[in-house]
Amino acid sequence: MVGEISLSAATRTNLLALQRTTQAIEITQKRLSTGLRVNSAIDDSVAFFSASSLTHRAADLQVLKDDIDQAVSSAETAVNALEAIDDLVEQMKGLALSAKSDSSSTNRSKSAVQFNDLKAQLDNLANDATYSGTNLIKGSPGNLKVTFSEDGSSTLTISGIASDASGLSIAVAVSNWAADANVDAAINDLDSALSTLRSTASTFGSSASLISLRLDFVDTLISQLEAGAAKLTNADLNEESANLLTLQTRQQLGTIGLSIAQSSEQSVLRLFI
Repeated sequence: MVGEISLSAATRTNLLALQRTTQAIEITQKRLSTGLRVNSAIDDSVAFFSASSLTHRAADLQVLKDDIDQAVSSAETAVNALEAIDDLVEQMKGLALSAKSDSSSTNRSKSAVQFNDLKAQLDNLANDATYSGTNLIKGSPGNLKVTFSEDGSSTLTISGIASDASGLSIAVAVSNWAADANVDAAINDLDSALSTLRSTASTFGSSASLISLRLDFVDTLISQLEAGAAKLTNADLNEESANLLTLQTRQQLGTIGLSIAQSSEQSVLRLFI
């Protein structure tokens, strides 16, 4: 039966030192390959869980950021549509003013037909101003609620405002504008509609600007959270590369030291042969 193999104190010391150096090399190589000095809670539980908390919040905010970005587009879609409607109303007013200055009933009738056609296009434009299922200006407008914080405590709601012909109180050309009173009534309605449109566009524009500011803030906050997590877990690659070189040198010296210790033991044994 083979007896237990005993190592000399010198050999055991050199062997243990070599094993520790090899383990340190493996850890350093892992850090270099992953770019992380904390890969799990075993490496550093405090840093690992703190970084995880920051990373999870950044992920939650990223979801909100996407929704906020879509909200900006919804608000801008409404503003762009209102500007287009404003142009249509200006054209309609131009037709009314032209009819007012023209005594020909035939020409007035033609202007009235064009006016009604533009009114129909105004309604179509308002109905088409939908983004991602939300329309803030059609006849029965929706509302847009934007959430800025993970717990839902910070929100903004944009209330839709009907900006179609009915919402703007723009009626068809009465009696083909045969009488000046009918034309004057249309012009008054159009002036009122333009004032309403510009007020609504200003309101939506302000909301879009605010949402854009919050979007920029959330984007910056996400970057800060990710940077904070990186500070807790990322490895300094330059430092780790230098450590690896030092450890490899130490490993080589340890191997040489172990070889010398074993050679010394063999020399002693030869004295008894």
